[in-house]
Amino acid sequence: MYKTILRNQTWAFRDLKELMAKASPLRSGDLLAGIAAGSAEETVAARTCLAEVPLKAFLTEQLVPYENDEVTRLIVDTHDEAAFSPIAHMCVGDFRNWLLSVHATSHRLARLASGLAPEMVAAVSKLMRNQDLILIASKIRVIRAFRTTVGLAGTMATRLQPNHPTDDPQGILASTLEGLTYGCGDAVIGINPASDSPGAVAQIIHLLDELIHRYEIPTQSCVLTHATTSIGLIEKDVPIDLVFQSVAGTQAANESFGISLSILREAYEAGQALRRGTIGQDMMYFEAGQGSCLSANAHHGVDQQTCEARAYAVCRPFSPLLVNTVVGFIGPEYLYDGKQIIRAGLEDPFCGKLLGLPMGCDICYTNHAEADQDDMDVLLTLLGTAGNNFIITVPGGDDIMLNYQSTSCHDQLYVRDLLGLRRAPEFEQWLHKMVLADDDGKIIPVGSDNPLMTALPRLAL
Repeated sequence: MYKTILRNQTWAFRDLKELMAKASPLRSGDLLAGIAAGSAEETVAARTCLAEVPLKAFLTEQLVPYENDEVTRLIVDTHDEAAFSPIAHMCVGDFRNWLLSVHATSHRLARLASGLAPEMVAAVSKLMRNQDLILIASKIRVIRAFRTTVGLAGTMATRLQPNHPTDDPQGILASTLEGLTYGCGDAVIGINPASDSPGAVAQIIHLLDELIHRYEIPTQSCVLTHATTSIGLIEKDVPIDLVFQSVAGTQAANESFGISLSILREAYEAGQALRRGTIGQDMMYFEAGQGSCLSANAHHGVDQQTCEARAYAVCRPFSPLLVNTVVGFIGPEYLYDGKQIIRAGLEDPFCGKLLGLPMGCDICYTNHAEADQDDMDVLLTLLGTAGNNFIITVPGGDDIMLNYQSTSCHDQLYVRDLLGLRRAPEFEQWLHKMVLADDDGKIIPVGSDNPLMTALPRLAL
């Protein structure tokens, strides 16, 4: 039982799980689950109480039972006591104050990552304003490499997302080439296939592989198919760069995706065996998003933001190149409006980076959410200042296959000009060589004699 007195009223919370849920900023998913605070006063009381909880409590009081959940077992069994020791004496409120102090340097935060449990970082985020989340996230650099180096200070990469509703090769290539001329794609050229059949996936992989090699583009491709499909294709010598999988924060939610930690390990080992990276071998790509556990009825009464932080623990053992929260994709049942999407879009990279992950964000919303592109402009700007590793770029900002709204190829130009953000150095050098960018990385008009202008008819036949 956790108790606090606020304005002469005693507030009681039966366990840490309830306390965390009541302390969360309001969002529709927790209301839907019936675990949200009943009033603003109760939220304040819960946060006051949460601030006094020792960080060690999260190592002994599990929100999801150890014996029933392999994600919990992963969190507990891999916890690094030595890395945790510098903050082991702190409560959640002390930890917040330390993170905001000059003592929390980039070097110290990197050393701390393996000592943090996801519930700890979720808890401390609940005590923070948006500016706190931004400031602390901006201190943390998580650098990974495959054919490009992602996460360097002063850079922001992009996933070029040329989805097509029928997986038409010419349509995919047209959108890809357009994105390249805007300087997009240094994180990955990543496609959500309309068909998950191995044959259709393999066709897209071969298409992108030929494009990358013909024009010597220093990037990586990924078709966002199920991990087991990738394993089967690797066994058939299909040239897979990155292995993708959506993940969630509980065993039951991951089972609803058709995965387990053992399947992820098998996929990782299969991808590693290919050794397709040129400057590094970080070849896993994970996506998550608040609400996935609740949508699978697999949240165990845990609030959706804490469940999301637990999903990042699933990613940690595999040294991924990319991890992103598809923040507004699941819909208004979980994040109702622009305000809730913006808050979640700051919480998730904050938590992921504290846990040592290379975080990006799909700054997005569905058409039936109470949000618009102005809200996404705000989140894009905030994430640029927070040092996000990468964002998503969709031609026109409208994904015509998945039917949702995201950021466009044009949008990344805005945030680069505003904040002086560069691309991955290897990719920026290629843009200069291809006469697509100047010495400062600024995009320049594409001439009709540019080699890329001949790529569509040569590759799509």
